[in-house]
Amino acid sequence: MTKKILCVVGTRPEAIKMAPVIQALKNEPWVNLRVLATAQHRHLLDQVLNFFSIEPDIDLNIMRPNQALTTLTARLLLDLDDVLLAEKPDAVLVQGDTTTVMAVALACFYHRIPVGHVEAGLRTWNISNPFPEEANRVITGKLAHWHFVPTEGSHQNLLREGVADENIFITGNTVIDALLVVAAQNIELPAQVDPNKRLVLITAHRRENFGEPLRNICHAIQALAQNNPEVEFLFPVHPNPNVTNIVNSLLANKPNIHLSAPLDYVHFVAALKRSFLILTDSGGVQEEAPALGKPILVLRNETERPEAVEQGVAKLVGSHYGQIVEETQRLLDDTTAYQAMVKGTSPYGDGHAAERIVNVLREHFS
Repeated sequence: MTKKILCVVGTRPEAIKMAPVIQALKNEPWVNLRVLATAQHRHLLDQVLNFFSIEPDIDLNIMRPNQALTTLTARLLLDLDDVLLAEKPDAVLVQGDTTTVMAVALACFYHRIPVGHVEAGLRTWNISNPFPEEANRVITGKLAHWHFVPTEGSHQNLLREGVADENIFITGNTVIDALLVVAAQNIELPAQVDPNKRLVLITAHRRENFGEPLRNICHAIQALAQNNPEVEFLFPVHPNPNVTNIVNSLLANKPNIHLSAPLDYVHFVAALKRSFLILTDSGGVQEEAPALGKPILVLRNETERPEAVEQGVAKLVGSHYGQIVEETQRLLDDTTAYQAMVKGTSPYGDGHAAERIVNVLREHFS
């Protein structure tokens, strides 16, 4: 007897990390697979779905310009109610810590539908940072049935919160499954950067960095570019106007700073492979870069992914001008310091996370 499993994706990172699970479930004869896209990020989501040949069965197209979190949550809950009533899935899978994930977990709780949370157990223990992601994953952690955690640290976080051990499964992170597939391909970097120069890759998009923190980050990049004309800086700029307005006003038209539209996933992996080091506030990049042997300076004061910091392949620098400049310059100048952060091992998985998740579901439904 087949079981209907609904996989939900809302943003690009969710799609990247859920794609290996969706592909693995497609090969299971006992699964009636359905894919729901909330399209919390429309264009960026579609790029990934197209690359992995995933066509959503249901598309809520929920994105609106500068949408308030309250409005987004309310619209998601109303639309999800209709979907769950029509689909009647046996289980729903969500990934990560977006508003989509939290809303799905809550809607499923109301309908008494079990939820599997992929990448469960990440915590900073500061409910306001990152905002609103920490709250989203804490709420989801209270409502989920299966907790698919990437690391032992995530396992311990959930035990600390009172989650039953038999509902927690250490799988590794599915982002490594996706990364290893894409990184094996020889993809050219589309941006016009000098192949003979070292490349610093930058991403910044989190809400807690909007405003003055992002200005500090941009001023630090400006200083680094001016002091290191032999180094190229590539900054794919997130389309949110809170990001584009500041980045374009401070970093446009600098000779060795390349601002680009967001790269699709394949070309972003090519940029990761090509980079010398990475400045980022992204959670996913903190997981991907160590697997490719790339040092990361994290543009946040706290991280829910402490394993990379503990293993010495990442360092927290926040949005502090002086710290960003000092730590980046040190890695550019000091070969010993740089080599200490280049290990090429991932604390987040071995590329078989999706397989382990499917095995848990198969055993449950058999």
